Amino acid sequence: MMYEWVKAIHVIFMVTWFAGLFYLPRLYVYHAMPENSGSFALFKIMERRLFAIMTIGAVITAVFGIIMIVQGGGVLFQSGWFHFKLLLIALLIGYHHACYRLMIKFRNDANTRDHRWYRWFNEAPSVLLIVIVILAIVKPF
Repeated sequence: MMYEWVKAIHVIFMVTWFAGLFYLPRLYVYHAMPENSGSFALFKIMERRLFAIMTIGAVITAVFGIIMIVQGGGVLFQSGWFHFKLLLIALLIGYHHACYRLMIKFRNDANTRDHRWYRWFNEAPSVLLIVIVILAIVKPF
């Protein structure tokens, strides 16, 4: 019973984290468009607040994921799908960090990329989410 509650909290905060990972790069798309220069100060506030919320989501997701691993007695580490999931989560954490670095560049008015680059950058968490969910639900190997 307790495992199900831990899993529910893990999923709830994973959704929070991904909401931020989907929306923050979309803000970068608009922030990188010179015609939106009148809104740059507002974008900086929105980006900072959203990053804080998604970081809280990421930390709580990780904490409850670790609790599930401990509750499972380490059995998950015997599954190939779980190793692959952990690799993808590491990439996701790297993407989260890249979002932070980009936010700092925007904050310092030092962005060097155009909105088209951010449109492509925005697609990475979608691909990771699809594969991670398939691994966690289907457990293909």
